[in-house]
Amino acid sequence: MKQELQIIGFDFSGSGNETFYSYNPVEQINTGYLFHKATPDEVNYAVEKAAAAFQVYRKKSGTEKAFFLETIAEELLNAGDELVSVCINETGLPQTRIEGERMRTVNQLKMFAALLKEGSWVDARIDTAVPERTPLPKPDLRFMQIPLGPVVVFGASNFPLFN
Repeated sequence: MKQELQIIGFDFSGSGNETFYSYNPVEQINTGYLFHKATPDEVNYAVEKAAAAFQVYRKKSGTEKAFFLETIAEELLNAGDELVSVCINETGLPQTRIEGERMRTVNQLKMFAALLKEGSWVDARIDTAVPERTPLPKPDLRFMQIPLGPVVVFGASNFPLFN
């Protein structure tokens, strides 16, 4: 039995009393991976860590954010056969499907990284002033997309690897 803990930031946690195993749907048995159900305190801690991390991450350049996504993509590939094997065991899906899911995710991460590097996502616009406009002068207006905060995602289970 492998006991799996939540990773919250750089901390490991497993303080919940409720546990469950991941399940192999083909053999109809648990996989031996034991998980702890997150407690409300652990959920709140994760939210606090995400909010703190956002204050740093929001100031990163598009190139730095792109590097972050490219690193995630590379590490998904570096996880190799073990990741694929666990996913097959927990989903009952064939190896080719799991490998396809992994490559789809890797390619999406690279696509978003390219967009971050290119920069059009900020949608920067300048609407210059017209001081002589009547009856009132037109002010100088500048627009730009900026991150507002962390987002919680409850991903669909129909993409077994990466939501």
